[in-house]
Amino acid sequence: MRDLDAAATAVLDDPVAASLHGAHAHLARRHGQAVRYDPEVAGFSSVTARPGPGAWTDLAELLGAGEFADLFNCPALPPVHWEPEFTLAGHQLVQAQPVRPAAPAGLRVVELGAADVPAMLELVERTRPGPFRPRTRELGTYLGVHAPDGTLLAMAGERLHPPGFTEVSAVCTAPEARGRGLAAHLVGELAARITARGERPFLHVAATNTGALALYERLGFVRRAEVVFRGFRTP
Repeated sequence: MRDLDAAATAVLDDPVAASLHGAHAHLARRHGQAVRYDPEVAGFSSVTARPGPGAWTDLAELLGAGEFADLFNCPALPPVHWEPEFTLAGHQLVQAQPVRPAAPAGLRVVELGAADVPAMLELVERTRPGPFRPRTRELGTYLGVHAPDGTLLAMAGERLHPPGFTEVSAVCTAPEARGRGLAAHLVGELAARITARGERPFLHVAATNTGALALYERLGFVRRAEVVFRGFRTP
C-alpha cells in the first residue's frame, strides 16, 4: 500500500462505473441507475458502489432475464435471488514508481488497429488473459509485437479509464514467444505513455497468478487493494 494516497485513488473502488460515467460514456448503455458497456466492447456492468432503490431491477431490465451480469469488482452485491456464476479473488495495483525495462534486441512494437482484431482474438483464445471482445480495442491503445511471418506474438492494451487513471489489460504472450521479456516491455511502454499524458497506470491480477503479480511489482506497481471479481445470472 506504500506511496498511494487513499483519497486520490478512491475512484478505483468502482472503476467500471467511474469509466462508464466518464471517459467511456460513449461506449455505455444505460437504464435508470444501471450502466453497462456495449456488449461488443466489454461485458462489465455496474449500479455504482451505493445503489439506490430499484437499481438492481434497472440492471436486470438492461441486461435481460437470465443474462450474465459481470460486476467486475463492484462493491455492491445484488439481491440473493440473483444466481452466482463465479467468484475470483484478485489484487488491484497502481504504479507508484515508473519502471521501463530495456527493449529486447530487435524488438519492434506497433499500435494495433482494426485490421489486427482477428489476430488479437486468436492470441486471446490461445492465452486466455481475460475477457476480450471484437471491439475491446476501442477502449484505448493496444500495442503488439509480431513475428517475422506476421503472427501476433504478444500484446497489451488499455481498458478501464476512471478519472486520472488508465488500466493496463489484455497482457498476453504466445507460448512460443515466452521468456523473451515481451510482456514486460509492452506493459512498461503502455505505462510510460499513460504517465506522459498525466494519468496513472493501474491494473488487476488474479490472486493465483503469482508470476504476473511478481512481474508487475518489478515494473513499479504496488498493491492498492484486494478485490473480488464476481459474476451473476439475472432473474
